[in-house]
Amino acid sequence: MGRAPGRGRERAGDRALPPSPLTAVTLELFERRVAALAQLRVADPTRPVLGPAAQHHLRRVLRARVGEEVVVTDGRGTWALCAVREDGLEALGEPARDPAPPESVLYLAPPRGERADWAIAKATEVGLTRVVPLVSANLAWRFAGEARAKVLARWRRIAEEAAGQCRRTHDLVVDEPTTPAEVPDDVAVCELSGSASRDWRGVRAVAVGPEGGWAPGEWGDERRRVSLGDTVLRSETAAVVAGTLCVLSGASPGFSLGAREVG
Repeated sequence: MGRAPGRGRERAGDRALPPSPLTAVTLELFERRVAALAQLRVADPTRPVLGPAAQHHLRRVLRARVGEEVVVTDGRGTWALCAVREDGLEALGEPARDPAPPESVLYLAPPRGERADWAIAKATEVGLTRVVPLVSANLAWRFAGEARAKVLARWRRIAEEAAGQCRRTHDLVVDEPTTPAEVPDDVAVCELSGSASRDWRGVRAVAVGPEGGWAPGEWGDERRRVSLGDTVLRSETAAVVAGTLCVLSGASPGFSLGAREVG
């Protein structure tokens, strides 16, 4: 979606998103947000001051030029459009606030290494609100000690970076690990079996298994089973497909801008 300032101004007018305690989001502002050079993290969008890492990324990696526009957000839904200046950022108007998305949760028995990193990034992009690492019986590795803390910190950093890439302003929450025995009863389980249903209506939280599959008896007989089709998917692929279906089964209608929907 290009910036096209003239076209945006002609169509924006009084077409605004639902009322916000901050600034209403017009179609023009939304298009400028999408077309901005980057989305960066700040503590307070009303006073957009970049930390050292974000400053380095903007100046050295992106090689931002004076006058280019960027988005800043606090990761809790508040964001602002800013212009790059020689000595920092200049806010272009008042901040806006995106409504919180409907809850959608992925319980993921994570694959090893970069495949798990990839799954976390894609979970952020498709709009999940939370990922809970699942320590299942057949998990090929274990969360323990310093390694556990480092892995969780890395996944949270990856989620933050992915949020900037996809212009998401509410952070994906990466929870502490849990076990199948601790998973709430209303969480569905992905399973490759004849008894698993392809009806995803009402599924707001789902569990995706490890590379070795679920262990016998790992889930109770009363647990809802859902299917991802007739093929065997890699665990990170299953995570993206299941996460997307989970988000769409409870998706909000998006931001209404007159006759146009912006999700």
